[in-house]
Amino acid sequence: SGAIPALTSLLRNTDPWTQEHAVTGLLNLSLFEANKDRIINAGAIKSLVYVLKTGTETSKQNAACALLSLALIEENKASIGACGAIPPLVSLLINGSNRGKKDALTTLYKLCSARQNKERAVSAGAVRPLVGMVGEQGTGMEEKAMVVLSSLAGIEEGREAIVEEGGIAALVEAIEDGSTKGKEFAVLTLLQLCADSIRNRGLLVREGGIPPLVALSQTGSAKAKHKVILVDV
Repeated sequence: SGAIPALTSLLRNTDPWTQEHAVTGLLNLSLFEANKDRIINAGAIKSLVYVLKTGTETSKQNAACALLSLALIEENKASIGACGAIPPLVSLLINGSNRGKKDALTTLYKLCSARQNKERAVSAGAVRPLVGMVGEQGTGMEEKAMVVLSSLAGIEEGREAIVEEGGIAALVEAIEDGSTKGKEFAVLTLLQLCADSIRNRGLLVREGGIPPLVALSQTGSAKAKHKVILVDV
């Protein structure tokens, strides 16, 4: 479709409204499977990253969603990360509106299934705002934040950053006060943090993590109970 190269070139337009209409159009086109490769081949990833850095709030949200749509194809995840998408997504996570934060969270989660993107997210400072969101009960974002943290806990740098930013205390609080799903994600992430670290198990004890884990092992969902047993403190 001739529309895709035309819209891609407009992503770098200096008029914010033109840029916003272009990114919205490209997002809509990206939802159709057949268009994803055409969008990639038009060189749109770098231009979408440019919008993430320079656009209006709506443009940034739609750029994040377009990248999410393209990331549904596995091999695109590495390209999106290599084109510099992670730092501006982290910036949107910190500074965006509620919708912008949710879009950034969902896109980061999808991208961070690739190991290199986990490393990029940790380097870009994603862990601090994610830990902060885990502690903000009732925003609707705490569960998604825990899912991304759990993904980042899959690498050593991620585990170190989560502990450094006070993640164990936030996760213990989530086990005490979170939703059923939130409790499961919190236990899963604690399991990753504590499995091979005596130090982290000690921190878990010091943060008062044992009583809520014991309570969860008695009253939680079957999935949560199983994970609690694996924590083994």
